[in-house]
Amino acid sequence: MYTPQVIEHYDNPRNVGSITDADGTATVGSAAKGEMVKLTLKVLENVIVGAKFRAFGCPTAIASASVLTEMVTGRNIPEALQVTATHLSDALGGLPLDKQRYAEAAEEVLKTAIADFMSKTEV
Repeated sequence: MYTPQVIEHYDNPRNVGSITDADGTATVGSAAKGEMVKLTLKVLENVIVGAKFRAFGCPTAIASASVLTEMVTGRNIPEALQVTATHLSDALGGLPLDKQRYAEAAEEVLKTAIADFMSKTEV
């Protein structure tokens, strides 16, 4: 049912935790509803130098958040904003339609955390 990539990211999730002095933070969903992802970002000179997550949900939710942190670390903000649920799904070996919502939640939490960072940054 799960791809080898989903199993790998679920068994060995990358970047779990929170960045205490995060520059951008967002939470999507709620633990009470059974699906939640929290993302914290550290940004230096417009480049995401750190990304950590906490997730509550099925293996696909955890794997989507894990692969997201890998994909955005080292990217500048405009590049990170180009990461979509489709990119995340592809990186996980292709998610079935009933699991796509987890990749969509990961995309949403990324864009919301970046918006939080940008709201605190002078232009």
